[in-house]
Amino acid sequence: MISSQLKWSFLFVVTFSFWAVQSQTENKKLNVLFIVTDDLNCDIGSYGNDQVLTPNIDQLAKNGVLFGNAHIQYPLCGPSRISFMTGLYPDQTHVKRLRIYLRQTLPRVTTIGQRFKQENYHAVRVGKIFHYHNPRDIGTAGHDDNYTWHQTVNPYGRDKIEEYKINTLKKRSYGGTLSWLAAEGTDEEQTDGIGATETIKFLDQYAKSGENFFLAFGLYRPHTPYVAPKKYFNLYETDEMKVPKSNDAYLKTLPAPAAASVRKKIEQRNLEEGLAKTIKEAYYATTSFVDAQIGRVLDKLKATGLDKNTIVVFTSDHGYHLGEHGHWQKQTLFDNATRVPLIVAGPGINKNEKIMEAPVELVDLYPTIMDLMGFETPAYVSGKSFAPILKDSKARVRKSALTELRVDMGKNKAQGYSIKTSRYRLTQWEENGKFEYELYDHKYDKKELRNLAQSGNYKKIKDSLTNVIKHRIAEARIQPDGLGPVNSNQKEWSEPKTVHSMPK
Repeated sequence: MISSQLKWSFLFVVTFSFWAVQSQTENKKLNVLFIVTDDLNCDIGSYGNDQVLTPNIDQLAKNGVLFGNAHIQYPLCGPSRISFMTGLYPDQTHVKRLRIYLRQTLPRVTTIGQRFKQENYHAVRVGKIFHYHNPRDIGTAGHDDNYTWHQTVNPYGRDKIEEYKINTLKKRSYGGTLSWLAAEGTDEEQTDGIGATETIKFLDQYAKSGENFFLAFGLYRPHTPYVAPKKYFNLYETDEMKVPKSNDAYLKTLPAPAAASVRKKIEQRNLEEGLAKTIKEAYYATTSFVDAQIGRVLDKLKATGLDKNTIVVFTSDHGYHLGEHGHWQKQTLFDNATRVPLIVAGPGINKNEKIMEAPVELVDLYPTIMDLMGFETPAYVSGKSFAPILKDSKARVRKSALTELRVDMGKNKAQGYSIKTSRYRLTQWEENGKFEYELYDHKYDKKELRNLAQSGNYKKIKDSLTNVIKHRIAEARIQPDGLGPVNSNQKEWSEPKTVHSMPK
């Protein structure tokens, strides 16, 4: 006859074994490590730029699928981030300016992070995912925290503390204009270095607990100010930097709104060559610093074994001009501003695959991630899953990628839309009911310097693409069912005025 103590011991062993097996089964579910950089263009080794040193991003590309024709939906931080986090176009989110919160326009929308919370995953944000001013708001709470995340971390590093040391083209302006600093100290003292350390801590935590996660690591660089430890500046030679040149004759070949978009900031026009090279070097140095922080996180992912059941998604919120078309930074409808790096790697995904021509959009990230996880995508999501391409390089889900931009023309605003196919870019500008166009053939002109919109040889192509873009615009303006209330025409929240003295 078995004693009572032995019975309880046997029951404990069986129960513990059951939970252990169940835990191991749950651990086989896929996780997501979502890495978003700020203002990173495609000047990366794996994208063909052999001057820029990005060994960790390059290795990630070898472990997964790289998209060479991926585009954002609005070339500005706030609208772009809200677009890819909701799977909606800016015409559907009604967010086309920086200082509008998501819930102002779509109070009941479900973000990517919320979907993971609904599936009992731990949703965490480290750093910048939704927009807030960089560098001014570093260290503060992010937008949509209570809705999208279970837990958040707001790193605050030496780059923020020592802002007074930063070189800038405009006094006391760092995020909105070109600014840079070769910093003292270590990687781990910088905001993104701290962010990497905190992300690593979460990976250690998950490796021990077995909890499933959606871990979003948002870096603040290489967004201005371009700040990185000096060792990254030492990787480059200033004199080796090549900065494209532009002139007024070129501007005359563009529609007025396009010309206005590339001449927006007076202090950044026609920079002296030496200064321009210094600034470009700083951007590349900061890009290498960003790559190193991503490398730290990816190394930990592998060391913990979590790489075996974790999908890694790497991208940027928009592209970036480094003097191309005579412009610096973003807010144009050229490839430099709309095209972004996009790499997806993980179990079940092809390795060392480059999909260079097939167009995809960042609005497609939402349904793609849902498909990879086996989750249901909300019915309102407008993006298209490119999950089939991750396993079959010949698969295609789109024929064009759509981006839009509003340009201030003084008394008026011009509305622009642009589509990028596997070969062509067509941009349509509307101002006061009048339409103007740009057409570029990437087979012969990847830098988009020769506007063919008036060329007779390209009339059939232009006419065909004009029909395509009209259809794409109409689709992007449809308000899908399931969003709940939509509050359009929301005003930007205003900046607080500086108080110089107390009222008497």
